[in-house]
Amino acid sequence: MERDKIKQFYSHEIEKSRLELEAFKLEGLRTKEIISRFLSKDKMRIADIGGGAGYYAFWLQEKGHEVSLVDLSPKNIELVNQHSRNTGIQLTRSELGDATDLNFENEQFDLVLLLGPLYHLTDKKERVKALSEAKRILKPGGVLLAAVISRYASLLDGFRRDLITNDHFEKMLIDDLKTGIHLNETDNLEYFTTAFLHTPSEIKSEIMESGLKFENLVAIESFGWFIDDIKTKSKDSTYMNKLQKILNLVETNEDIMAISPHIMAIARNE
Repeated sequence: MERDKIKQFYSHEIEKSRLELEAFKLEGLRTKEIISRFLSKDKMRIADIGGGAGYYAFWLQEKGHEVSLVDLSPKNIELVNQHSRNTGIQLTRSELGDATDLNFENEQFDLVLLLGPLYHLTDKKERVKALSEAKRILKPGGVLLAAVISRYASLLDGFRRDLITNDHFEKMLIDDLKTGIHLNETDNLEYFTTAFLHTPSEIKSEIMESGLKFENLVAIESFGWFIDDIKTKSKDSTYMNKLQKILNLVETNEDIMAISPHIMAIARNE
């Protein structure tokens, strides 16, 4: 049932251009910048698990890497195939799949991206299983980049955009804060879909439980998601250089880590 609801949510083509929208522009820019730090060779084998419509996968494939994308949503795979037809860019592999049971041989990849599945698995055992699967397909010394949503994302977003005025949202928010489990029982896509919202300590613990070596947590947007009109400002190189410099300065600061809607966990397969 949980997976059916998630598939239904993504059937609305949510991921087709999400990361170009004002609210998510900084997420996309910062995630690319963080991924770039781990592109240690000109040609790497990369698995993008829960890769959506291929925003990062096509970018990496164009850079010369061999990218295999897996996603739970049939609509997202349809969008991947559509983008390939429109642009002529072919991923190395793209297919339907579940992050907890991957159809890959052991030790195949230099880098694994897990940028969605962990916040759609409400059961801790399944999250640890997804992390264990990432470990299984990573080469020794390979890197995992795993994104989670902060426990306080709906709190901050709910008051910033006045979603809190809706009684259904208020109930969801209270449940989010108490349990970390976000359940949208309405038809309002603004309220997202079934999700788990992590605290920094929870994702650290889950990574270590999977057998991966935890290395670091990095706030993706950090304070930057409070900036208005980021889509326009992103075209101003002077402004963006200053923003990037300050974001880099505070990205691992534990005092403000959880204000970031998305947090990147970095781990390695030893």
